[in-house]
Parts: sequence; C-alpha cells; structure tokens
Amino acid sequence: MSERKPPSPKSEVRALRAEIREHDRRYYLLDSPTLSDTEYDRLVARLQALEAAHPELDAPDSPTQRVGGGLSSDFKPVKHAAPMLSLDNAYEEADIRAWDERVRKNLGAFGAPAYLVEPKIDGLSCALTYEDGLLVRAATRGDGETGEEVTANARAIRSIPLRLSGKPPKRLEVRGEVSMTFEVFDAVNEAEKLAGREPFVNPRNCAAGSLRQKDPRVTASRRLRFTAHSYGVWDGVEPASHSEFLGLCREFGIPSNPYERCADIDAVVAYHRRFREALMPKLAYAVDGLVVKVDSFAQRRRLGFTARSPRWAIAFKYPAQQATSVVKAVEFSVGRTGAITPVAKVEPVFCAGVTISSVTLHNFSEIARLGVRVGDRVLIERAGEVIPKVVKVMEKAKKGVDIVPPKNCPGCRAPAVKEEGLVAYRCDNPSCPAQLRRTLEHFASRPAMDVAGLGDSAVDQLVARGIVKDVADLYALTKEQLLDLELFAAKKADNLLERIAASKSKTLDRVLFALGIRHVGEKTAEILAERFDIDRLLNASVKDFQSAPDVGPVVAESLQAFFSCSAGRALVARLQAAGLTMKQPQKKAAAGSPFAGMTFVFTGELSSCTREDAEEKVKSLGGKSSGSISGKTSFVVAGEAAGSKLGKALTLGVKVLTEDEFKRMLP
Repeated sequence: MSERKPPSPKSEVRALRAEIREHDRRYYLLDSPTLSDTEYDRLVARLQALEAAHPELDAPDSPTQRVGGGLSSDFKPVKHAAPMLSLDNAYEEADIRAWDERVRKNLGAFGAPAYLVEPKIDGLSCALTYEDGLLVRAATRGDGETGEEVTANARAIRSIPLRLSGKPPKRLEVRGEVSMTFEVFDAVNEAEKLAGREPFVNPRNCAAGSLRQKDPRVTASRRLRFTAHSYGVWDGVEPASHSEFLGLCREFGIPSNPYERCADIDAVVAYHRRFREALMPKLAYAVDGLVVKVDSFAQRRRLGFTARSPRWAIAFKYPAQQATSVVKAVEFSVGRTGAITPVAKVEPVFCAGVTISSVTLHNFSEIARLGVRVGDRVLIERAGEVIPKVVKVMEKAKKGVDIVPPKNCPGCRAPAVKEEGLVAYRCDNPSCPAQLRRTLEHFASRPAMDVAGLGDSAVDQLVARGIVKDVADLYALTKEQLLDLELFAAKKADNLLERIAASKSKTLDRVLFALGIRHVGEKTAEILAERFDIDRLLNASVKDFQSAPDVGPVVAESLQAFFSCSAGRALVARLQAAGLTMKQPQKKAAAGSPFAGMTFVFTGELSSCTREDAEEKVKSLGGKSSGSISGKTSFVVAGEAAGSKLGKALTLGVKVLTEDEFKRMLP
C-alpha cells in the first residue's frame, strides 16, 4: 500500500480557512465554542505561516484578514465608528521579545516605547457611546465592523455609568469587556439548574448570554461588570497616552483595569511572571493573559494597524491551563441541597499548578453534550480556582463504558429523582447523611459559626455514629461522646466543645448564613440582620423580605419558605433553646478615635486575627468597615490571597495597607 501523501499547501489552506470560519461562527455568533483558545490560535498561526510561505494563496476573504464572525438577527445591527480589532498573541518569552523588536524597529527615531500592561479579561467586548456625558448607545463587537445594539441591557449593568462625571468630551465611545465574577457565575448556574435550564459552561458564555437577553431585567439580575480598555471616538482634545486615558476614565466614573507601567520589555516579562504567580490567583474573575500596549499615542499612530490587529498591542497569554487524561471511573457526590453531581475520576495529571485526579461533569446533559464515556481520553481545563472540568473528548476508547444516571443516592440509597424539566438528579431524603455532612461543614465554616476543629473527618464520624442528626445536635454534644470517637483525645474534645459554646454568641447575620438557606450568602445575611430580628424573620412575608436592599423575589421566596415551614421553625427554636443568642450586630463607635470618619475594606486572609475581628476593631475605634470599595474608601487592607478588591483599589487609587501597616495604626 502506498504511503498517503500530505495535503498540498493549496488544499491545506482551503481546509484551514473553512475550519476557522466555522469556529468563528460558533464563537462569535452562537457563543458556543468547540475549541480551546490555544487550539484556535494554533489553527490561525498555521494558516498565517502557509500564507506567508505561499503569497500566491493570499485572499482578501481569508480569516487572517478579518475579525470575528457573523451577526445575530435578534438585535439591531450597529456599524462601529472604527473597527473593533483583534489582538495578535504571544505565548512564549521569545514571541513577546520578537514583537518588541518589531515595535522598536518601526518606531526608529520616534524613540523607545514604554509599555502599559493590563489583565486580559475573558469577557464579551462592548462599545459604549456617550453624548454630552449621557449613555446613548451600547453595542457588542459582532464581527468587528458591525455589532449588535444592546443599549437597554447595558443600562441594566450597574458598573456602566448612565451619566459621566467630570468633563468628558462631547462625544465619546469607550470600549471594554463585559464579564462576570466566579461567585456570580456559580449563583447564576445554580438558579439555572433550579429552573430546569442548562447551566452555562463558563463565565464568558454566561456574560455573553446575559448581555444579549431580550429582557433587560434578566441582564440586571446577572450582576455583570464592565471594564474599559480603549476608546473608538473622542470628540475633542484626545489624551496623549493610554495611562492618561485610564486616568480620565476614573474621572468620568468609568471602571477600568488596574495596570503596570513597564519601561522596557524586560520589565514586561518580569511582570508577566509575577502576575501569574502572585496576582492572578487572587482575582475574582477570569483572565486569560495580559495585554501589552505602547503607552504613547503618538508612537501608536506611527506604528499603525494591520488588517486584523494593531501593531502597537499584543496579548501576552499564558500557556493554556489544560491537560489530557483518561476517565477511569465516575462517582457521584451529593450537595447539601440534595443535588447529585457526576464526578469523573481521571488518571492523575498536573495542570495549573496542581495534580488533578477528579473533575466535574456537571450533570447528565453536559455528559451527553460532550459524549464522554469511561475509558475516553479527555481534555481537562482548570481556570484559576475554578473546579477542573472536562472540555472535550480527545480520543474515544474502543471499549468505552457509557455513564448512566444513578438509580439511588450514593449517600443514603434513597431513589435518585429527576423532576420533570430539571437538569439535575436529586436526593429528596431529608435524613440523607451525605446532605447532612455538607450541611454541618457549611454550618461550622469560618464565615458562618466558625467552629474550628469540626472538620470533614469529625463530621463523618459524628454522622456515621448517628450522634448528630442536624446542626442543633452539635450543641448537645458531650465530652464522653467525642472521646468515644477515634479522632478525639481529651484536649481536642475540650477545644471543640469550647468552640461550639463560643459560637452561641455569634450574631444573627452569621447564624442566617450558617443555616444554609438557598440563595442567602454572607452579604444578604448581613443586610437581613440589619433590618430584622429573629422574631420578625419568623413572621415576615415575601413582601417584607423584598423591602430589604438587594433582596429580590427569588431570595425573598426562599427565605419565606424556610421560616414558614415547620422544619425551619423547629430548627430555629431548638437553636434558641440551646443558647444561641442570635442578636443583631451592634455598631460600635468611639468619637474622636483615630479611625473616626474612615472606611476600611478587608480582603484576603489575615495572619494575626480573623477578618471579622479586624472589622470589629475598626468599628470599636470609630471607623466603618465595608464589603465594597468606592472612591470614598479610606484604606484597603490586603491579606494573603486577596481577591478582586485589591485590583479595584489600585484602579480607584485607594491606599492599600499590608496587615503589618494596619496593625501599626492601631492604638
């Protein structure tokens, strides 16, 4: 048999163009990509290399000569005043240094460039047009030339100012990314599952789908965020540099990225490394690299554009946090709400700084979409701190085993139920030990009742022995019961009982969060505890709950259902009988203290005390502690693993303190 000949350059180019166009359509039009960014970029790079080697194959309609894909017919088309171009990519240090050489060569006598480096937020590109300071239009990127008008939905995004502050130009088109935090993404997906709809695959897809809703109220409920990175129209005297533009954005009230100004490419490479190791893990939103830009606009004009991208900017991406492995088995885990989640056990593989042996499969709709079976080789992806997931099947096993839904709950063997129209299988057994374990772990967690010493192993033994059947039973534990367990010696038992006793004085907001009421997070619990005492909570209507700030109908109905049902009321009564005070948090103030009139925001973990203790200290000294940052924030105290608040502080120019600097301020 003759050896198969490789395809000719002409046929390979034709095939690559067709494949890239199809992926463009899926990515830009359907918001349903089937390739990772790395795989897509490799296709484009291969096509670019072939066209460079064979100029006779060049064509004006090649994907290398255009940006993006088609246009949805659901929204009014909008032609951009200037094209919204893509960026070229660099993955290796050699790539970014080669780009720097081209930039410096093209600038010549214009001088050496300084660079501005910003996080490359993984979101949906959007252009906002302001006239006389008022928002008049918002449009998605679309194919780069023509986008879709989404003005009504953009107005529903709270981070987008409807009227600009300061003295903006008469007409301004500012461009940026619409994105979503990991926390909001998880909450939206939970709501989607409850409603029987397919969950979103990642935050970017969720943000894209949220911005393109026909009902702006849905968009508003998704808590999207807008971050500016450039402008397309500036009617008046333009800024001289990108750093000046970002400063003006802050003056106008437009959110923008934190950035690092680098004197040369060596500084860019060093920051790229430091950002990935020290800063990127702290972010609360998805970032797929950094964008490196020439700061001077005069130098940018000298450099110009290609048909597809500016010559003065490049995306310095990180190697994709992906790896391949083989699915060895599938297990099922049960959450505290009874949802049964399929989890693939894979051959251990190192990815994104950790060894992965388990990956979520989300639900059986996702399993069907992927077509994954036991034995298949799959592509695994881990983004930041997000739970690893299967992206696609790379190679089908010859004797693969289908993954079938469980007939019984793995925790209690009760029938696994799939309600009509819903995605997830559930366990409806209120006495399910697996659900109880997760409930106890949540109740004892640091943001809730903070019962140190009640870890997974202790919970497992207490549930297995039938000693604890609900959270109220924790307050009836005796030293003798604990000593009868393998884990506990006398001192450890005493410590746990002391922590349980200490938790009785936790304020109402902590108790509300600890109860695990669906849709009630820490901030919602704080809001409720400020307006209701426990007696009012037990008797409040849905309307009463909705009168609280940021409490919508879904949360209100969940609260009313819990406090009106016999089981919820009985649990609260038992906790009160056990000695839980459930007092509303008291605001303390000391007039004339060093912190009078100051607002502090804490982010990350503190080593010398808990964040809650630090917040109470600030309040006792006349200051105020807040969970969000604004221009009125006095200080942000950043501990280990600080989150997105650190980036926002840098953007707003709020002074950031280390823990040691904060301690030195204390009297």
